[in-house]
Amino acid sequence: MNAYLKAMRLERWPRSLAIFLGSASFFFFDRDALGAFSLGSLAWRLTAAFLLTWGVSTANYILNEIVDLPYDIHHPTKRYRPLVQGEIRMGPFALLGALLIGVSLAVSHAVFAAEFFFSILALFAAGIIYNVRPIRTKDIPFLDAISESANNPIRFLIGWYAFAPLHNFPRVSLLVSWWSFGNFLMVAKRLSEFRYLKDKAGDYRSSHKRYTSHSLLFGLAFSAVICLCAFLYLGYSLKLQTFYLIAPFLLFFFLLILRKTLREAEVMEEPEKMLASPKFAIYTIFLVLLFILAYFKDTIGQ
Repeated sequence: MNAYLKAMRLERWPRSLAIFLGSASFFFFDRDALGAFSLGSLAWRLTAAFLLTWGVSTANYILNEIVDLPYDIHHPTKRYRPLVQGEIRMGPFALLGALLIGVSLAVSHAVFAAEFFFSILALFAAGIIYNVRPIRTKDIPFLDAISESANNPIRFLIGWYAFAPLHNFPRVSLLVSWWSFGNFLMVAKRLSEFRYLKDKAGDYRSSHKRYTSHSLLFGLAFSAVICLCAFLYLGYSLKLQTFYLIAPFLLFFFLLILRKTLREAEVMEEPEKMLASPKFAIYTIFLVLLFILAYFKDTIGQ
């Protein structure tokens, strides 16, 4: 693979699939709106929203690759990234990221409504806040995971506003549940790094200098509780009976991830790579099927 393509982390495209959850949720809350779009309109809007999200996400990865250059050398696998190894030049690489951002923002503004454009812009801003000084939340304990997982609800909003009319905002409890689920994954990743890298963890990620294994375990538990409480509140407030059925299986999914985090003999892989494990893939498909069941079985308020 070309070193520039490898450095862009294009294999992380599954993260941009979160927009489909936003679109599906909009049509769940407004079933009549589906009839306003033809099959072709649905397809091109979803495709365009996905590609624009992927483009901004890729630009953020390019930014991360550049600003984390002094830190990645201390990581057991990231030190082999193309920029760290000198396989690519920083100037052209940065220009590539700038072009991706420029094109993605321009197309978003030209094709979609204002809320969609600002959601795309928020995704880029989240990358700046997370990576770039003087803020660089990546170096602040727990705020690093919270700000990184903010990409989850932002991508959700991108999918939502690919179809939603102006000033139609999703349920806050839904966004909180999705955000805290992502935060659970990000804290689990940090716990894995903290346990495996040990004394060198602080050289790779500054926030590790102020983490402890107990504080990270507390962060995991807190994220799971917030996710489940927001999820159950959403089900209760809208009288969605199937949500009560799903909640125990969602809790078991958290326990599976925690077990993997504590037993892994190396730094835990990125969340999307966990699906390479048949156990995780099958259980994830099972959870998706439960949500599809809820989508067709439940009616809001009944």
